[in-house]
Amino acid sequence: MKTIIFGNSGSGKSTLSKRLAQEHSAAHLDLDTLAWLPTSPPTRAPLESSLDKINEFIQSHSDWVIEGCYSDLIKPIAGQCQYLVFIDLDAETCQANAKARPWEPHKYPSKEAQDENLAMLLAWIEDYDNRDDVFSKAAHTKLFETFTGNKVRLESNQQSRAFSLK
Repeated sequence: MKTIIFGNSGSGKSTLSKRLAQEHSAAHLDLDTLAWLPTSPPTRAPLESSLDKINEFIQSHSDWVIEGCYSDLIKPIAGQCQYLVFIDLDAETCQANAKARPWEPHKYPSKEAQDENLAMLLAWIEDYDNRDDVFSKAAHTKLFETFTGNKVRLESNQQSRAFSLK
């Protein structure tokens, strides 16, 4: 199983990808862990460096789930996946999901530090439809529409919870 899951922040990418990885004994990669340099404020890592790490991950695992919102990292590797999953939820649902998200220790030193970032995250989620960057709805829609392999668009939390790969 080789699956890529993408969508807006708060769409449920991590929840779905972790569940699928566990169900299929697959390795899991959150692109957030390699897309940024450890600087303050955070700065994107060079694209080539991130792609090298992703390809290293793919070559090291026969079954994998990769998740993120980076169309510039997903597009070059999309041809290597068996399934492309676009979680396409409205901003209000993504914001509600973000407010309810548990602490992500691989991203924040504490739940309090994560919560300090919440207002910025909610504004970022709200702007998804209006941005024209690699994280935008426009970029994600283009990625989904041009992919010619097995793909699915999930448009609700209920669809994401019910989704499975046979």
